[in-house]
Amino acid sequence: MSWFTWREVALAGSTVAALVGAWAEAAVAQEKATPPVFSWDLAVGWIGVGGFQPVPGRVPPLNQNPKYPFVPNGTGRQPTYRIADLTNPNLKPWVKEIMKKDNDEVLRGKIAFSPSSSCMPSGVPAFLGLGGNNNPYWFLQTPKEVVIMRAADSQMRHVYLDVPHSPNPKPSWYGESVGHYEGDTLVIDTIGLNAKTFVDYYRTPHTEKLHVVERWRMANDRQAMEVTFTVDDPDTYYEPWSGMRRYRRVQQQFMEDICAENNQHLFDYGVPIASKPDF
Repeated sequence: MSWFTWREVALAGSTVAALVGAWAEAAVAQEKATPPVFSWDLAVGWIGVGGFQPVPGRVPPLNQNPKYPFVPNGTGRQPTYRIADLTNPNLKPWVKEIMKKDNDEVLRGKIAFSPSSSCMPSGVPAFLGLGGNNNPYWFLQTPKEVVIMRAADSQMRHVYLDVPHSPNPKPSWYGESVGHYEGDTLVIDTIGLNAKTFVDYYRTPHTEKLHVVERWRMANDRQAMEVTFTVDDPDTYYEPWSGMRRYRRVQQQFMEDICAENNQHLFDYGVPIASKPDF
């Protein structure tokens, strides 16, 4: 081998070593980075903007059926309900069958179920679709736990930091969420969800195999927050899909909101009522 070849090899080795060293320093710096602060106190909340948006290059979330455009409240027009586009190729047959029956009932005049109107826990990832209409999220962060709260319905999620999942978590409304920080991002991994909730706005059912990974980060000079999430349930979907949602910062004090109190039964929402007082 010529002298120049040996010299090229040496230079290449030096370059690789330098890159590896730089990468290691960056990794260490990231590990030591200060975790993001999502809220300073219970007077700073986050209101959702829009619905679940697609993530470029990934399987998208379910969409509205174009034959029945969705009209939200506050537009000056007659509001409508969400009707899923069941031509989506990612849904398993049993899911489409259930959702078609639900869609048909809603189109015939039935009031579409929603966790908020029924005072029921929303589950994950449907919880990510809440936080709108002046009902923000609030975050409480400690070294061992992050609590994500919503005043309406008094719903909250507990995320336990830097711990593994339980071997066999018992299925529950919000499942078991464990998390950790990666630089400026809070990563949440949730399993152990029961099958009593829906996945999204379109009342998509799921099984207890549902697995959701979220990545929360600040944006727009801390005036906004965004979450990117991936949903995997091999018995419901052919492939995992991903979505994204943004939230805007608001100055609003947390106040507890009891959902079932003073319910006048104007609509048959099926609000749960205790058979006897618990005090």
